This record gives sequence, C-alpha cells and structure tokens, in this order.
Amino acid sequence: MENEILQDKSLAFIAAGICALGMSVAAWGLTKLWTSLIETVGRNPQVKKDVTVFGFLGMGTIESIALYILVIALLMIL
Repeated sequence: MENEILQDKSLAFIAAGICALGMSVAAWGLTKLWTSLIETVGRNPQVKKDVTVFGFLGMGTIESIALYILVIALLMIL
C-alpha cells in the first residue's frame, strides 16, 4: 500500500516537471512577442500605439497560459 502511494506521488512530480517545460515554452513565446514588437516599432515608429495594444493583449494571453500550467502542476503535486 505504501509503495503504491509513493509511486503515485513520484509520477505527479514527473508530470509537474513536464508542466515546467510548458512554462518555459510560454517564456520563449513572450520573448518572441517582445522581440517582434521592438523590431516592428524600430522599422515603423508610426504604428507604435497599434502594435503596443496588441503586444499587451498577447502578453496577457501568454501569461495566463503560463499561470494555468502552474496551477495544474501545483494541483498535481498536492
């Protein structure tokens, strides 16, 4: 009985580690978003207002995905 509980908990930690990979992908996506935003404004400064609005919307979406992944990982560990 104790061995089964230990095995289930270890699988939860492995799954949480896989969720950490998902969070790193979200961080990469956020970096890509801001890099593209800076390049766009650098090439055409007149579109700064329009691009900034979409940049913040994209940032909020990416961050919410990362937070959902974090909550799922914490729920699996607990």
